[in-house]
Amino acid sequence: MLRAMSLWKRFRYRLEATGCLFLEWAIPCLSRRACVALGRTLGALAFRFDSRGRAVALENLRCVFGDRYSEAERRALTRASYQNFARTMLDLFWARRISGQNFSHWMQLEGFEELRLQLSRTGRGSVFMCIHQGNWEWASLGAGYLGFDNVTVAEDFKNPLLTEVFRRRREHSGQILIGQEHSLLRMMRAAKRGETTGMLIDLNLRPTQAAVVIEAFGPGGLNMCVPLLHAALAQRTGAFLVPVETQPRDDGTCRIIAHPPIEIPRDAGLREIAQQCWDALEPIVRNRPAEWLWPYKHFRYRPHDTERAYPAYAHESKKFEKLRRAQTV
Repeated sequence: MLRAMSLWKRFRYRLEATGCLFLEWAIPCLSRRACVALGRTLGALAFRFDSRGRAVALENLRCVFGDRYSEAERRALTRASYQNFARTMLDLFWARRISGQNFSHWMQLEGFEELRLQLSRTGRGSVFMCIHQGNWEWASLGAGYLGFDNVTVAEDFKNPLLTEVFRRRREHSGQILIGQEHSLLRMMRAAKRGETTGMLIDLNLRPTQAAVVIEAFGPGGLNMCVPLLHAALAQRTGAFLVPVETQPRDDGTCRIIAHPPIEIPRDAGLREIAQQCWDALEPIVRNRPAEWLWPYKHFRYRPHDTERAYPAYAHESKKFEKLRRAQTV
């Protein structure tokens, strides 16, 4: 794959991979306190120098919360969001120091044993659902340490060398990581066998992908074009949809909570299911906004007939409108 690229891109990709390999070696050498402190420092630096991402975050906060927060408070939340993201990425590398013997020292996992009993009684599969909130990387690793060998779907990096580094780290606790291509079929087979799967449900997809349009932060909410994979798994296999929340703590530990499965109406469509799943996790963002990934373009598509204020990066799309209309028929 690299051979088909320009000389500069091949050099850049290899440089990026070398940097990640260094982090993979160096970060586990840090104490837990030093790792957390480094995450705060790097996040603060990213907030200062990433002008485009900072602008996206401030726009998102303005459109979601309106006048609830002042400009200074929105900047503080944006800074905290960068710091949370930096810590989450560093924690993924630091997790080389975590094993099946010591994970409970760093991760307080709740609700998983109750779910295990439910799965055992019913023989049904499950979908662990996270959003870009808290320490979503440790949520996946924690499930693996408990013996939930999830088949987890993740976006590939444009740089394939980085994809391999992150795959290695994300499979550290026994998870099986797959790319988005053919992910529905592979996860469908796992769910039908009564196995567990996992995914992030707030990814922004193009309307031509396996996507569904939901509303967030209503009433008259902002439209998000998100994956329909979790909804399809529940609809076609009866898999439990399990919201997973994380609460990173200042001491370097993390509370990871598997909430009770969402009750899905028997005749619910994909959009209705996806909306219920988001509605179960949105209160976490409202209550602890500093932990969500605000520099991400969550609201890329603006409905042509909306009166709701959208971020400046949002735009109208005929393909998006076609998808919206198809879901309301």
